[in-house]
Amino acid sequence: MQSTRTFKDKFFLILKGLGMGAANKVPGVSGGVVAFVAGFYEEFIHSLKRVNFTALKLLINGRFRSFFYYINGKFLSLLFLGMLVSYFSISKILDYFIKHYELYVWSIFFGMIIGSIYYISKDFKDWKTTTYLALLIGAILGVSISFLDPAMENDNLWFVFLCGIISVSGMTLPGFSGSFILILLGNYVLLLVDSVNALFDTFYEITGGNFSFTENVERMRMLKVLVVFTLGSVVGLVSFSHILSYILKHYKSVTTASIIGFIVGSLGVVWPWKETIFKTDTSGAQILDSRGKHIIENYKRLVPELNTETYLAIFYIIIGIAIVLGLEWYGRKTRQIHA
Repeated sequence: MQSTRTFKDKFFLILKGLGMGAANKVPGVSGGVVAFVAGFYEEFIHSLKRVNFTALKLLINGRFRSFFYYINGKFLSLLFLGMLVSYFSISKILDYFIKHYELYVWSIFFGMIIGSIYYISKDFKDWKTTTYLALLIGAILGVSISFLDPAMENDNLWFVFLCGIISVSGMTLPGFSGSFILILLGNYVLLLVDSVNALFDTFYEITGGNFSFTENVERMRMLKVLVVFTLGSVVGLVSFSHILSYILKHYKSVTTASIIGFIVGSLGVVWPWKETIFKTDTSGAQILDSRGKHIIENYKRLVPELNTETYLAIFYIIIGIAIVLGLEWYGRKTRQIHA
């Protein structure tokens, strides 16, 4: 499985990890789409599948080099390095731009999803009754999920573990946005914002020799929540990879058609022109959670007006499409080199 990778290959693999990490953080966007379009989706799934009892046996017996080779460790470590860096850098940048330039950020992601639909479907030729049905079911599921109402935040550790299993599906299933599912489950802010920021602040304090966070009850609660969420994510990542590897091997056409349908359905989630609706009480006042944050109830899709802002948003949609086509071009070139 492992192949000789040049420095350029390793650098671009880290960049792909950055892209996957950033995509997984944004509601409506799937890191799996990045993997699919950039041409390393099947290697990613197959590598995760190698994390099995054989790998565990190698690890327990102290055969670390064999373990690393068996699971395609160079590939996974570089990819996850990019994802990790993304959560503490690009993700924070995205948080800033979504807050101040929300329309244009969603426009880029909307364009990226359109480009993804084109990329995945352009070479798919196995259209028949079963694949058309799979396409329809995928689209219906995608649209249905986008119109569900978010639940209240829940920091119960068993529920947090379940959120980890479910949310990580966005990395393995293109078109399925794990972060948007976390919004529906009510735990997006808790798990992808507050707990991650708590870990960042903790690392910052430790590097300065400050260990007072151990006496901070709220900080320790956030770190405990993040650990449980991470464990759930690992379990979900390995589990989904085994399931998807089997499905892709035996039902590749139906799976691909379902993915196309699901991505089409997810366009409603990332529609750029929308208004965030927050939960309110009977008097109309916005309800805050235990940390003083507004609770998202849903998103109201709007019809864009023809003005400069809309034209600029359309321009960013085109940029989003161009980004995906650029990734597709690079992925195709990389596959030709290693063929």
